Amino acid sequence: MTTPSTPPAPPARGRRRAPSRMERAAGRAAALQRPRVLLALLLLLALTCVMLLDGYLRAEVGGDQRVRTGASASDVPDDVLDGGPILSFPGGQAATVSVPDKTIVLTFDDGPDPTWTPKVLEILEKYDVPGTFFLVGSMVSRHPGIVRDMVEQGNEVGVHTFTHVDLSYQSQARVTREIEQTQLALAGAAGITTTLFRAPYSSETDAIDNYSWPVYESLGQDGYTSVFIDTDSDDWKRPGVSKIVEWATPEDDEGASVLFHDAGGERSQTIEALPKYIEKMKAKGYTFTTVSGVMAEQQQPQPQQSQQSRQPGDGLQAAHHKATGATLYEGKALIAAVAVAEWTVPALSVGLVIVGVAVMGRFAMMLVLARRHHRQRNRRRFGWGPPVTGPVSVIVPAYNEKECIEATLRSLARSTHPVEIIVVDDGSTDGTAEIAESLGLPGVRVVRQANAGKPAALNNGVRQARYDIVVMMDGDTVFEPDTVGRLVQPFADPSVGAVAGNAKVGNRRTLIGAWQHIEYVMGFNLDRRMYDLLRCMPTIPGAIGAFRREAVLQVGGMSDDTLAEDTDITIALHRAGWRVVYEEHARAWTEAPGSLGQLWSQRYRWSYGTMQALWKHRRSLTDKGPSGRFGRVGMPLVVLFQVVTPVFAPLIDVFTVYSMVFVDFRAALLAWLAVLAVQLVCAAYAFRLDREKYRYLLMMPLQQLAYRQMMYLVLIHSCVTALTGGRLRWQKLKRTGEVGTPAGPSGTG
Repeated sequence: MTTPSTPPAPPARGRRRAPSRMERAAGRAAALQRPRVLLALLLLLALTCVMLLDGYLRAEVGGDQRVRTGASASDVPDDVLDGGPILSFPGGQAATVSVPDKTIVLTFDDGPDPTWTPKVLEILEKYDVPGTFFLVGSMVSRHPGIVRDMVEQGNEVGVHTFTHVDLSYQSQARVTREIEQTQLALAGAAGITTTLFRAPYSSETDAIDNYSWPVYESLGQDGYTSVFIDTDSDDWKRPGVSKIVEWATPEDDEGASVLFHDAGGERSQTIEALPKYIEKMKAKGYTFTTVSGVMAEQQQPQPQQSQQSRQPGDGLQAAHHKATGATLYEGKALIAAVAVAEWTVPALSVGLVIVGVAVMGRFAMMLVLARRHHRQRNRRRFGWGPPVTGPVSVIVPAYNEKECIEATLRSLARSTHPVEIIVVDDGSTDGTAEIAESLGLPGVRVVRQANAGKPAALNNGVRQARYDIVVMMDGDTVFEPDTVGRLVQPFADPSVGAVAGNAKVGNRRTLIGAWQHIEYVMGFNLDRRMYDLLRCMPTIPGAIGAFRREAVLQVGGMSDDTLAEDTDITIALHRAGWRVVYEEHARAWTEAPGSLGQLWSQRYRWSYGTMQALWKHRRSLTDKGPSGRFGRVGMPLVVLFQVVTPVFAPLIDVFTVYSMVFVDFRAALLAWLAVLAVQLVCAAYAFRLDREKYRYLLMMPLQQLAYRQMMYLVLIHSCVTALTGGRLRWQKLKRTGEVGTPAGPSGTG
């Protein structure tokens, strides 16, 4: 039977059909969303870059921890091996400089350290002694203020590579990168660059070998002065204060380049030994200078100075050059980026703990409440009241559903419960209405309307309905024969205004279908059991839901204010004082999207629509009385579990990868497997409650690696759209019509 209406005229032959309202809206929406998708991807890229930068600074990613020993030195000139600790290449030829007698060049390696370096600087300032600090670039970028104080105090700085690697193992490109990155860090921190260099794991010049010599030659040609040592305090061994002082003292009043460490470990013995050492050497008549001081004295011999400390104009900081131009700005950008990483990563760590606790708490709550729900509705033979046997109206909104409409209507025709079927054709252009009419099924009415969207189609169906209970479903959904009968039984309780059914994925043999099947069984149904017991069900699924017609009309029908009209009306019913429940035995079979693009479109509409509905009903938080239960209980839970937690849930995966790469691969892998095991337990219990076959759980690890990441991106995209302001219309997904009526009553398999 067809309601009197005039079908739209077909397009004139030879003319191109004008796009429909739906198609125009979809085109405008797609154009508006492209910048937001790009923004979401840029935010993700920025977070990834921040994490990589932090890992690079902290864990020396790409750094080679090998240290070369015992290599031949046959290619190294003898005068270098036997020369002083300061190596330069004036005129392209290697030349060494020794520290004058009774002179100490006090050098420090591996800093700056936020704990120990300031204490060293305090001691040097107290005794008016200069130091030469060979700094690790990654530490400079993390603690620029210390370097700035160091330089302003009159100390000298040199390059100790960016990640503290043995350069003899590295390519020329890696060597160049290590030096340039450190210079950028110095430029950003203190506005200077330096010509001094000390290689990690280097000692005296006689330790130069055939592998490291090319590095020194190359750097020398670029104007760097390589600094070695004459005397090693071995303070890193923590042998005791007296030993450190003894080992750092040169013999026979000789001058020396002396090595201490201001970072790289626990340095309390160094801090205690340093004042004693300075006092001892001054008592023996020694003066303290820097590498540049030694170089200046070598180039312009002067009478021996009687003072035992630095004086203005004695050549200090001659190795420093003011950073200008691109170097200065790139250095400042590096310091700023590191500062962001230093702030972001700890903040994300805190977020990770919060999200982890929330996720595990949600799993525990779902398991406990789902079990209680199952016991109440099944083992205790929970009843709603006298059986509901009266006929109901089934509304099928349809827009271009030619592939699916026949299977949908035939499944309804086999219903064991008396139904009238109202097909609302929303301006279809593929003959959907004609197919529905041609089937000749009893009780089927086709109502045509101009394309206006799903909410308008549902409202039209409600107006056309003859019965007090209306069942709403999608045009691509298939019901089992007893679905309607089971779905309407809760209406025996007069306080019930709506009932959510159990949506199942029919095309689960596809990869996307299998992933969505797991999600439906685990997430949606466990969630709905939990919300049902708490009496704050947030959504009646569009694929299968039943309503009192009176309740729908009371709240103004289906609204097109949001993309999630099902969530919108469900919350409205709660606020109007109606109870919303879940009937797990009423099953509907629907078709999962056939491609990743369609899946993205579907989930984006769901997630963004949910946010719109929550914002629309934000005043429910202040509702009083029984009708305010959703605002008091449901709204916080939905916001926490469906918006906040999923948005930040990627932290778990990001930090897992971060930990695998930068921290401890085995521990991170075990933690990830533990979380997966908890999810498997929850999923297995959900499958047991729904009597599903467990074999699909074999897909769960892959789902966690691929499908879940896509859902995160969709939600982030939705958040970006919500924050930037945007609006989409109801969208139609392409269907194949492969979902048919299940073979058995349970439909499992």
